Amino acid sequence: MNTQRSAVQALIVVPTRELGIQVTKVARMLAAMPTENEAEQKSCTVMALLDGGMLRRHKSWLKAEPPTIVVATIGSLCQMLEKHLLKLESMQVLVIDEVDFMFNSSKQVSSLRKLLTSYSSCNSRQTVFASASIPQHNRFLYDCIQQKWTKRDVVHVHVNPIEPMPTRLQHKFVICSKKQRHQTLLSLMLSDTPKSGIIFVGEQSEKSKKAGNAPPTIDLVDFLKTSSWGCSEILLLEEDMNFNSRAASLSEVRQGGGYLLVATDIAARGVDLPEITHIYNFDLPRTAVDYLHRAGRTGRKPFSDEKCYVTNIIMPEERFVLQRYENELMFNCEELFL
Repeated sequence: MNTQRSAVQALIVVPTRELGIQVTKVARMLAAMPTENEAEQKSCTVMALLDGGMLRRHKSWLKAEPPTIVVATIGSLCQMLEKHLLKLESMQVLVIDEVDFMFNSSKQVSSLRKLLTSYSSCNSRQTVFASASIPQHNRFLYDCIQQKWTKRDVVHVHVNPIEPMPTRLQHKFVICSKKQRHQTLLSLMLSDTPKSGIIFVGEQSEKSKKAGNAPPTIDLVDFLKTSSWGCSEILLLEEDMNFNSRAASLSEVRQGGGYLLVATDIAARGVDLPEITHIYNFDLPRTAVDYLHRAGRTGRKPFSDEKCYVTNIIMPEERFVLQRYENELMFNCEELFL
């Protein structure tokens, strides 16, 4: 980055506000590191354009002196671009994080395509697509060139291709009927006594919403709060919550102490909670990629050999789905009998 220039030179696009907060923190830490010719350099400024009330305050900053690096969710970014408050003609580096998730999101994909082709040209920038899971990457590379998302000399950099799942993770499953799932989860937790964990629940179906049913996350939180489980605080994190509520839940989690986070897949990417030792898949994820990202929320404590656990509560007909994930991600899942 040339900090003498007053222009946005790098843009990092993230799918969620939570991941954006993490990336911004690391970017600012790196930007604050001293350089050889620090006396001649201005500081490298990093702006976070994340969903919520901060956008209004950033308008004057953008007009006065554009930051060197911008970290943004796609919605906030496009809002600023459409209002001509942000210009990308000097951008040298574009990073799209969790790119497979963003291309698979109906809410984000059209805005992402517009950013890659209309708001900036692939010939004037380096484009980096990052993810722990890009399925069919050869096809993806072909699309990058054909759609002009990147320059023609695109390469695939694959880190740690041998072992997608760390060996310190222990995978288990319990088979039960749909009616028994709440009680099975409670029995598992009373047996495991996790200090901190995440319970992943599937999104509510449109049919269930139209019928006026409570979301399955709320049902589960209510069940746990009225059950014999009382070892940890129970918190909720789901996409339909407003940003302040989501931030409050994560803030409570980070203050320490035991907790259980009941969450949808919004917590499967970009949530860094090193104290998590147990993941419970109350609903099996839809794909192996989703399983990988959910499992990746545990075992995050640096330099630790502590065993961490991913436990799946499945119905008999879901066993073949879990086996498919085992084959694809190269891990073994042990059956538990309660």
